[in-house]
Amino acid sequence: MNDNNLQVRALTDIDHLKVHGRTTGRLSPLTLFWTGSALELNVTGSELWVEVEADYKTYEPWMTIVINSVPVSRLMLTAGRYWVCLFRGMGGDTVKNVRIVRDVQAMSGDSRCSMKLHALKGDGAFLPVADKACKIEFIGDSITSGEGAIGAKPEADWISMWFSATRNYTAMTAEALDADYRVISQSGWGVLTSWDNNPRANIPDYYEQVCGLLTGEKNEALGAFEPNDFDSWQPDFVVVNLGTNDGGAFHSPEWKDEANQTTHKQRLNEDGTYNEEDIGAFEEAAVNFLVKLRRHNQRAHMVWAYGMLGTPMMQAIRRAVAAYLEQTGDTKVSVVELPNMTEETAGARAHPGVIAHEQAARTLTEAIRRITTS
Repeated sequence: MNDNNLQVRALTDIDHLKVHGRTTGRLSPLTLFWTGSALELNVTGSELWVEVEADYKTYEPWMTIVINSVPVSRLMLTAGRYWVCLFRGMGGDTVKNVRIVRDVQAMSGDSRCSMKLHALKGDGAFLPVADKACKIEFIGDSITSGEGAIGAKPEADWISMWFSATRNYTAMTAEALDADYRVISQSGWGVLTSWDNNPRANIPDYYEQVCGLLTGEKNEALGAFEPNDFDSWQPDFVVVNLGTNDGGAFHSPEWKDEANQTTHKQRLNEDGTYNEEDIGAFEEAAVNFLVKLRRHNQRAHMVWAYGMLGTPMMQAIRRAVAAYLEQTGDTKVSVVELPNMTEETAGARAHPGVIAHEQAARTLTEAIRRITTS
């Protein structure tokens, strides 16, 4: 195809675009902050390119191209601003559904990691993209970020290559339920504390910002720390898959704040049971998070879905949900136990593989369907 036949159009000049994931609402450029965030379009023409801009210090962003619901390409985005071909040589008159997906989580440990989209270049027309039957927001940790969902089982390096937004239970559940969805997740983080007892690495503290767990002046300029516009996207379901790292904190060394020399540790009793005060702090944090979620998601049914890497915190989660219900009278909240990963379903980095995610998606899909029809 002669490039002269391709028309370059800034995103702001295209009427029919659908953005997935939390953003600032700005299209010049469109910053995709979270895993699973995407730009979706219906387009005719034989060829289409996207102008991307990526940056990173340590953890490069990855992108997956999905055409007509099937992932057809996955690539590492090197630093810089350049054009990436989405498809070429296809039938010009047929309508293609194209989704440009950020395939890796927001990187709280890399203040430069970013993925932006500026423009599209093609020889076709853009058509409206319909909304799905419902909306789901997923909140979680490395499991929800799809860590280990791609890559060989022996892989142990903590790198962005082993994350996948399209091969995990969030995308699978959304597809089964015909849902638009968004994901808020971060590896190692929890409700109260991270796996290594850092009390600052918890999702609830940053939930009200666009992507508040990021750091640095660059992300501030992109709008990551702005208040999220909850009114612009109200989910029918909020799925919380947190607790795995909170449980791990009980078995990890204390965390020390080098700035003020304070420490934090979730403690075990001598018999291996959870310290009553510390497990109580987790339950209180879970109740408070449900209160915050309800404040911003008035119509959603909240589902605490926990499992896949064991369920040592299940009873604490059930107590927290019961306490929330008793305190508020809010009955639109449920607990779902997800099937545990096995040796056969394990993926890279001792995390759930694609088969484990498929099993979790089936369980969660069935649970949401029961809620919908009850």
